[in-house]
Amino acid sequence: MLPVVSIVGRPNVGKSTIFNRLIGKRKAIVHDEYGVTRDRHYGQSYWNGIDFNVIDTGGYLPDDMNVMVVGIREQVHIALEESDVILLVVDADHGINTLDKSVSQLLRQQEKPVLLVANKADNETRRMNASEFYELGFDEVFPISAISGIGTGDLLDKVTELLPEAIQEEEDPSPKIAFIGRPNVGKSSLVNALLNDERCIVTDIAGTTRDTINTKLNYGGKEYVLVDTAGLRKRTKVKENIEFYSTVRTARAIQECDVAVLILDAMRGFEDQDKRVLREAEKFNKALIILLNKWDLVTDKDTNTVKEFEDYIYESTPQLNYVPILTISALNRKRIHKVIDLAEEVIQERKKKISTSEFNNFIESILAMKPLPMKRGQQLKIQYGTQVKSNPPVFKFFMNSPQDLPPNYRRFIENKLRERYGFKGVPITMVFRQK
Repeated sequence: MLPVVSIVGRPNVGKSTIFNRLIGKRKAIVHDEYGVTRDRHYGQSYWNGIDFNVIDTGGYLPDDMNVMVVGIREQVHIALEESDVILLVVDADHGINTLDKSVSQLLRQQEKPVLLVANKADNETRRMNASEFYELGFDEVFPISAISGIGTGDLLDKVTELLPEAIQEEEDPSPKIAFIGRPNVGKSSLVNALLNDERCIVTDIAGTTRDTINTKLNYGGKEYVLVDTAGLRKRTKVKENIEFYSTVRTARAIQECDVAVLILDAMRGFEDQDKRVLREAEKFNKALIILLNKWDLVTDKDTNTVKEFEDYIYESTPQLNYVPILTISALNRKRIHKVIDLAEEVIQERKKKISTSEFNNFIESILAMKPLPMKRGQQLKIQYGTQVKSNPPVFKFFMNSPQDLPPNYRRFIENKLRERYGFKGVPITMVFRQK
């Protein structure tokens, strides 16, 4: 497990810009208004030969200034629980703020290393003025400009000096099934129902995520590890931070699992946050399942109701129409054992291996069905292909001018791959290389 660096501070000091600088991407939205970002801010960075995770708590404070201090306090609690090093960001342009003092007081009361970062120090005057922040009680101030990169090297040198070594955990061959989704969709209810099922033998094992316990379950003579991301402790009623805390746990669970089971509340439908989480799991090439929980609460059901829900979800995310959907009621224990059955099915799909000769016969058949187009006066050709990896499946195609292959033809190949070989619930990676 990689060490974690959290970025905290009041709004509008440049936390998201620093996050973007550290991970080397424009993943966070940057804007001059309070609370503009509402997406997940969790990424990886690398410096001095060390990999580490970065959490940006920016944008998760309530818009109501009357509870701003409460929101800051909640943000710091998240950072304390989740991180090994904390970056406290202040604004070198505007100087010390009362909220800076409030955050500093909270951070000085704990033992984790805190680095004071004076952002927006993009000229000599501001770098000199950054010395006023020593008033906040920390040993060192790092004046930087996240936009230009000035000073970030020295900051990262200090960060990597303070980080603990990554935890090398003993490899457990048991497949890991992570239950993910928004708060209050029934993750804990489902895990509890599975653990209390008479078909299951349950033992507790040390969790790989902080202060959680993963559970080993023996079902049908096979062992699985259940990863529950539902352990949210509601310290306050600051909704934004509770949601943020959930996304941090979910990101970790996705990274470590083999199967990501997205649980939806059938009464609330398929929301934007669900789509983001599902796409995140697909990006990490995890096997995927969607559960419609609380199905017992859906009234006026008929034989077409499930199909209508499926169509609604697939139309919202057409690129994920290979993900199986199952209706359950965790509270009433209806169809809960089918969750593990379906997870085992997609695990086996993820391990599927196609021989090179069979795969090239497949390529010939689809080229005959739909010939490749001409590009810049040249006929595009796929000479041959092979599956270079399974669990998850990766296919490599060798062709002339791979950069000219139209996106719709890539989708055509994937659709035909799934028609022929299945890969139910499994993302497929296709790589096209110059022959």
